[in-house]
This record gives sequence, C-alpha cells and structure tokens, in this order.
Amino acid sequence: MQYSSSSSSKKVEELVPKYDLFIQKHLFPIEKEIIYGSFKSNLPRLQALREIAKKEGLFAPHLSLHEGGLGLELMEFARISEVLGKSPLGHYIFNCQAPDIGNMELLHQFANEMLKEKYLVPLQRGDIRSCFAMTEPNNAGSNPVHLSTRAILEGNEYVINGHKWFTSSADGANFTIVMAITDPDNPNPYQRASMLLVPLDNPGYQLVRNIPIMGDIGDDYMSHGEVTFTNCRVPSSYLIGKEGQGFALAQERLGPGRIHHCMRWIGICERALDLMCRRALDRELDPGKPLSSQQTIQNWIAESAADIKASRLLVLETAYQIQHFGAKSAKEDISTIKFFVSEVMMKIIDRAIQVHGALGITDDTVLSFWYRHERGAKIYDGPDEVHKSVLARRILKSYSKP
Repeated sequence: MQYSSSSSSKKVEELVPKYDLFIQKHLFPIEKEIIYGSFKSNLPRLQALREIAKKEGLFAPHLSLHEGGLGLELMEFARISEVLGKSPLGHYIFNCQAPDIGNMELLHQFANEMLKEKYLVPLQRGDIRSCFAMTEPNNAGSNPVHLSTRAILEGNEYVINGHKWFTSSADGANFTIVMAITDPDNPNPYQRASMLLVPLDNPGYQLVRNIPIMGDIGDDYMSHGEVTFTNCRVPSSYLIGKEGQGFALAQERLGPGRIHHCMRWIGICERALDLMCRRALDRELDPGKPLSSQQTIQNWIAESAADIKASRLLVLETAYQIQHFGAKSAKEDISTIKFFVSEVMMKIIDRAIQVHGALGITDDTVLSFWYRHERGAKIYDGPDEVHKSVLARRILKSYSKP
C-alpha cells in the first residue's frame, strides 16, 4: 500500500473542521424538514446556504481555482466528501453532488467550447442542475451494452428516441447527458453508443414521473425520473466527445465517481455510528442501565468503528492509485470498494436502526431516509455481485498454469 493517512495535505487538514462546523451549524438543524418534506419548496433556503458556502470559500471544492473552486486533487476531495456525507444535504449545498459532479467532469474533458460556455460554466457556478440518462426499464442495467435508445444522425441533427428511468434529479434539471446507440452494427458492442447533451426544454423530451422509492416520490434534486425521448432533435454539435465513445467516456466518469460515492457512504456510516452511540447512552433498559451496557451493542459499535476505518483506508488507497496511475490501473480496486463499502454502509445503518428500536424506523431521525435511499447503492453503478465477480476472476487468473 502506497497511501498513508500521514500524506494528507495541510490544506485538507485545515478545511475538514470548517466543513464539519458548517454542516453541524447549518444543515443538521434543518435536514429532516427538507428531506422528509418538499425539496423544491425549500430551494430559496438552500440557495441562501449555498451563498454562505461561497462567502466562506467552501463552494465547489472539486473545481480548479480559476473555475471558482478550491483546486483539490482527488484524494483531497475524498476527505471532504466523507465529511459532507454526514448530511443528506452536504454535497448539494457545496455543488459537488451526483450526478452534476460527474457531468462537470465529462463536459470539462470532452465537450466543445460552445457546450462548455453554455452549460458547463453555469453548472459549475450552481446556477443550473443536470442529470444523466443511461438506465433503461427494458434492459438489464448490469449489462449496459444492451441499450434500446437510438440517436440517428439526420443532416446536422441527431434524432433521439428512447425510454430511460432512474435519471436521478431530472425534476428541475436544465439538461441531461443521454447514452444512446449511434452505431448499432459496430462489431464491438462497446463502440456502439455515444453521449449527447439534451436541453430539457426540448419538445421531444418528457419527464413521465418521479419514481417512488419505497414509497417516497421526492421532488427536484431528490428524485429519480422516468423519462422519454420522442423524435428529440439536438444539433450534432451537442455530441460529447466522438461518436462511439460513450462507454469509454462512462469509464472516465466512473473511477472518480466511485471514490466520491464511497467516501460519501463512509460519511453516512460515521453519522449513523454517532447516532447509534448517543442512543445507546441515552436509552435505559432499567433505571441506571443504559443500552450501552449490553455486550451486543458494544460489539456493534466496535465492529462499526473498525469497518469505517477499514473502508476509509481502502477507498483512499484506491483514490491514490487513480490519481497517480489512472483508473485503468485500479480497475479491481474500484470494483472492490464499491461492494465492500456499500455492504458496510447498509450494515451500520441497520445496526443504528436496531439500537433506536421503533424510533429507528420512523422519520424522526435521518436513518429511515438513508435506509430507503441508500439501499440502491448495492445496485447502481453495477450490482455488487458483478463487482465481486470481477475481483474473483482476477484472483483466480493468478492461479492459472503458465
């Protein structure tokens, strides 16, 4: 292992307590009202907090200095992402939330100057939001080469037809980046798809509904949209990268995105552990006999703390590999952190709920929100089972006879 916690930058060590103080002061007091209420109706309130974040020099930590950010490298931002993950509002307030952060990276690296000026710059400023349309209801997301959405070039326009769902945060977004088949006859299935930017005021686009997640429909940023494209026309200049590069661009987006997600999950684990400990100390089984006196509860607390530390080191080591050697060199590690940290997160959330008893399954804490919405972590970005197979095949290959 080449990464060690001692390699953390002085800049990050100074920033971590600032972000931690911000979320405790501004976000913890209001988060339940927003996540269990209407996100859309609270947009003015959230925008005011974004302005405070800008004034305090904490906005968009992942962006370069000349783009209005803090110029943090991947490993540095990973540390900040962990802190922001402690609140469901954390990443949104600082404009480094998925799927926008991934779309910023795509546009920054592969879009033409017109698209950057028209869409990337306001996205970086937090003036608009975006979404990413890839998953389809009629095709298994675990094998994304099978897509039904088509984009046919007619003159200087692409005509898009297709049906997508789990286009997260489509409600209220300004544009989407859609993955569509542009070369269906290419013998290489990974060179058949392309990415196209589609403004969401396009008459061929429709938000069908916000999909209920275990009963929670959500709205605006906190929603998952089912969308359709019907003879949806966009200029050929709205192609991201080149034709046939869709899957290659998705891989470019995936490595850093996995780090962002996993460190956010670790932040969730830390908050859940904190709530677990506070409940264990406060709740009495009998006068003078708190839950914390029970060995099972003590085991859960100890195991959760160890799981969090192990997850953090594993993810930061993977971030080191990506930052210094590229995502391709860390392929197996990227798969490993996805299934390992998602399993740790769900285990710790479940323990925290159990310690809270009946209170844990109510909306009086943030635990039910995370239990409901983070269960998908074991499914999206490739099911955990697929990532385990990737790692297992790599291990078994090392046993092959020469």
